[in-house]
Amino acid sequence: MSSPILEGRRLVKDYDDGRVAALRGVDLTIEAGEFVTISGPSGSGKSTLLHMLGGLDTPDSGEVLFRGSLLGSAMDLDTYRSQKVGFIFQAFHLLPTLRAVENVQVAMLAVNGRANHRLERAMALLDEMGLKDRVTHFPNELSAGERQRVAIARSLANDPAILLADEPTGNLDSVNAARTMEILRGIREKRGMTLVIVTHENEIAMSAPRHIRIRDGRIENERAGA
Repeated sequence: MSSPILEGRRLVKDYDDGRVAALRGVDLTIEAGEFVTISGPSGSGKSTLLHMLGGLDTPDSGEVLFRGSLLGSAMDLDTYRSQKVGFIFQAFHLLPTLRAVENVQVAMLAVNGRANHRLERAMALLDEMGLKDRVTHFPNELSAGERQRVAIARSLANDPAILLADEPTGNLDSVNAARTMEILRGIREKRGMTLVIVTHENEIAMSAPRHIRIRDGRIENERAGA
């Protein structure tokens, strides 16, 4: 059996001076190479949990471990975010003044100093996403589906071990949503990466081998998906 790549232990997170309990003692283990979906009602804590696992936020109490190393202590959060995790968001978060190929390269600036290598890798990743003819376009010249594929290419720039996607199909029509999910599943299978997706769409939630449902800051249940 593969070893855990991510562990969340007794995760607690409050907002608004303690008046909003986002997470209430969540325990979670994710194995290397797993495909896991997390769903739940709005305000259930699912995005907060994803942000904890990605080192974008820290718990008020509890701990997150990557391959047994405690985030923020044994492993620096900046290093973890830039080298171990790729992030994909509903709103894409592309820089509007940069072309597609430049947006992908931005992710590599902190870890790879060779400009020619950055360009070559960005071009290859965009080609893999079916965007070979769109590399010099700015985000506002791309469709929503194309922007999300640029964002996926950017998430792969540093060859992370984990992909974390927060509502990656939320701003897409059904055709582009299906294509995005096909790409993400293909990436996971081809590269053996760990894939965790937060979604409110039941069809996507149940398409993973493991589905976790969160309600009121706690894991309500887990079940097998596809």
